[in-house]
Amino acid sequence: MRTSVTVDQILSNGKRNKNFLKPLCGLPVSTYFSALKLRWLIDNVSEVRDAVERGRCLFGTIDSWLIWNLTGGVNGGLHITDVTNASRTMLMNINTLKWDSHLCKVFDVPLSVLPEIRSSSEIYGYLSESLLCGVPISGCLGDQQAALVGQMCFQQGQAKSTYGTGCFLLYNTSTAIVQSNQGLLTTVAYQLGPKKPVFYALEGSVAVAGVAMQWLRDNLEILEHAGDSAEIAEKVDSIGEVSFVPAFSGLYAPYWRKDARSIIVGLTDETKPGHIVKAALEAVAFQTRDILEAMGLDCGYPLSKLLVDGGMTANNYLMQIQADYCGIPVVRPLMTETTALGSAIAAGYAEGVDIWDLKNIQTVPSDVFLPSITENQRDMKYARWKMAIARSLDWADDKEGEMEEGIIYLYIRHA
Repeated sequence: MRTSVTVDQILSNGKRNKNFLKPLCGLPVSTYFSALKLRWLIDNVSEVRDAVERGRCLFGTIDSWLIWNLTGGVNGGLHITDVTNASRTMLMNINTLKWDSHLCKVFDVPLSVLPEIRSSSEIYGYLSESLLCGVPISGCLGDQQAALVGQMCFQQGQAKSTYGTGCFLLYNTSTAIVQSNQGLLTTVAYQLGPKKPVFYALEGSVAVAGVAMQWLRDNLEILEHAGDSAEIAEKVDSIGEVSFVPAFSGLYAPYWRKDARSIIVGLTDETKPGHIVKAALEAVAFQTRDILEAMGLDCGYPLSKLLVDGGMTANNYLMQIQADYCGIPVVRPLMTETTALGSAIAAGYAEGVDIWDLKNIQTVPSDVFLPSITENQRDMKYARWKMAIARSLDWADDKEGEMEEGIIYLYIRHA
C-alpha cells in the first residue's frame, strides 16, 4: 500500500478515472502493478533515482532478473521479458505488444530501463555457468498465464482459478482483446512463439486467499496449522452467519477499492473460533464467485465448469463450498502444480527444442466437486456476502495513506 500516494498523483487527486489507461494497457491504476512501484522507487529511494539518472538502472519483473543472472548478469546477461509479464507492468501496449511512449510518459519512466519484449516460447539464451552451462532457456510466462497453459486452456471460453496466497482466475478470450466493463483486467494469456498468434484473457485478481489462513494462525492464533482449516470449519455448527471480508490491502477485482479494510461481521455470544475459520474459507469462495459473475457479464455467458489448481485446492472443504456457492462443477487435477507444467510446456514447445506436441498432450487426471445446495440457499449466502462487502468500504482515507507511506519510507531509509 506504500504506493497509494503515487496512485493519487497519477490520478491527479480524483481528476482522472482509475480506468483512463485501460484501452492501452488493459489495467486500472492500482497499487498492484509494477509501474506504480517503479515510480515510487524513483521518487523515494535515492540510489534508484541516481542509477536512473546515470543510465545504470535496469528494471524488470522477476523473470527479467532471473534470465539476466542465468545468462551472465553484468558479463553479458540478457535484459528481456515476455509478453505476459510485460502486460502486467502498465507500460506495455496490449495491442502493439511494445512499450508504449504515452504510458511511459504518464509514469515518467524512461524507456531505456525496460527489457526487450519477447514471446513466451523461444530460445532466449543459454545458461552461462554451473553444470547446466549451455542449456537453453526457452520458456517465460507469468505465474497465472503458466497455470492457464498447464490446465490446457487453449480454447476460447476456458478458464482456470489458481489458489495460493491470493486467488487468480483467468478466462481465455482467444485472439480477441475484451475490455471489461465489470472491473476485470485484460491481459496477454500467452504467445507460444515469435511467429505464433497472441492469445488474450480476462483476469480477476483476489489479494487474500491462503494468506488469510496464515493470518488466523500467526496473528489470531486460532489455527495451529493452516492446513487444519477444513477440519475445524466442518466441525462448527450452523448457528449464526459470520462473514469475513479479508481486505488487508484493499479489495482487488472486481471492486478495485484501496479504501476497503477487513471486517468480521455477524458475531454473537455463540460465535467460536471455528466460525471465523469457516468464514475465511467462505470468503475465498465468494470472492471467486464475484469474479465469475463479472466474467459472465463481460463475455455473455457463464462458465459450465471451473478448473482449479494451487496449494489451497488440497482443501476438500474449500473445493466443495466453491462448487456450492458458484453452482458449477469444480474440476481439480490430481497434479495441482499446473503452473510448473505450463512453464515446461512453453519451454519444450519452443522452436529448436521441440519436445512437446500441443495437439497430443494428455490432460492431467482430475476429480470433480459437484454443487450440493439449492439455488435459493446459494443466493441467500451470496446476498449476505455482498452486504459484508458494502460494510468494508470507505475505511481508509488519503491522510491515512500518507501516514503509512511516510512510515514505510523512513523504515527503508534507516534499514
